[in-house]
Amino acid sequence: MTDQNSFDVLRRDPRAERIIRNRLHPLHDTYINTGAGGELTEVRGPSGLLRKNPHNVGFIGPNGIKRIDRLKGNAAASGKGRRSSAAQETLLPLHQVENPDFYVVVVPDMVGGRLTGQDKDVIGQAHKLAAGIEGNGAVLAVCFGQSKEEHFDTAGVDRLLLLDDEGYEGYCPEQRLAALVQVESAYKPPFWLFPDSVDGGSDLGSRLAARIGERPAAQAWQVNNQTSICRGAAGTIDITRTTPRLLLLAQECADQIDETRHEALPVELGSVPTVIAKLQDQGQVAVDPNAISLAEAEFILAAGNGIHNWDQFHTAASVLGATEGASRVAVDDGFMPRVRQVGATGTWVTARVYLAVGISGAIQHMQGIGQCDKVIAINTDAGCDMVKRAALSTIGDSQEILDELMKLVQQFRTQQSEGGDQDAA
Repeated sequence: MTDQNSFDVLRRDPRAERIIRNRLHPLHDTYINTGAGGELTEVRGPSGLLRKNPHNVGFIGPNGIKRIDRLKGNAAASGKGRRSSAAQETLLPLHQVENPDFYVVVVPDMVGGRLTGQDKDVIGQAHKLAAGIEGNGAVLAVCFGQSKEEHFDTAGVDRLLLLDDEGYEGYCPEQRLAALVQVESAYKPPFWLFPDSVDGGSDLGSRLAARIGERPAAQAWQVNNQTSICRGAAGTIDITRTTPRLLLLAQECADQIDETRHEALPVELGSVPTVIAKLQDQGQVAVDPNAISLAEAEFILAAGNGIHNWDQFHTAASVLGATEGASRVAVDDGFMPRVRQVGATGTWVTARVYLAVGISGAIQHMQGIGQCDKVIAINTDAGCDMVKRAALSTIGDSQEILDELMKLVQQFRTQQSEGGDQDAA
């Protein structure tokens, strides 16, 4: 009888091999075999044969030239070594304004308690205007309601005025206007900046303009300290005018701040008089998520070829309160209507959360979700393009994961309702 221990059985791990071949994978460094210098010594290719790594220090190429390390082993620390080092967190330089001579005030929409892409564009424009004024200026962000934003510093906020009292929750433009009037009296900013959007910036900016007697520039998209170019006639013409104090800015009006950190120091505002609202906010009206078009939906649950239990998928969309979407494969197979197709050949979406279930990520589909804030993927293939694009991925059977997700949502809602009943008691 042969002793099996005398044989060396080489067992291959396909997942580990894919990670080793992908130098951009976040787990690449943990899977590779490294030598004394921290360099990759060997790679096993898809055929099972060992391959030499030409990037190793000391490797002699076909021209007889030996590879040397000019950075003395500091390549990873400087970010100039293997490309996987780019995934390491980089600490941006801190921009400080100790004693500001003036403030450029930004009033972001803060949809869902977080800065939107347009809000960050407006903050970037505020820094451009502050740089064109003589003196030491700072950008002051005035935010209303509960804030969930954790990155005011990297967004470019020097000073933060957060008004999160109950009086500023929901639809209360009169009360918010009263606070902005107080800011006008306290700081007298050279510029007021609002996002020109349906999320509140356009309405609140117009109210403040009427109160302080300014003629605002609406849909401004190219702005400097002297002139502003605004879109008119449904975006078909450009209108050039002198830059006013109050600007309602369009999307992509300026580059976002991405090279510096800012202090985001909190500031206080004196007492604001309470305003009796003429309109009472009774909360949001419940609507069918599928009655919302894909182009306007904020939360989309999209299905692909990996969905086999379509009844469960529809139930999950109802439980989550998400608008249903689909890949082209699911639509062509007749499981979803054509109006639910997401992608370059369907509808381009701008959802805040896009949950892709069983979608591998064809190029047309990836183009259609390019403007989504957060992408979550559920898939059995850890190497598919959708998983690479996603901010959060779950690898496993979609039916089991959706079932567990619905249970968690129902448990959360039960706890919330029980907590509300106890507070009422």
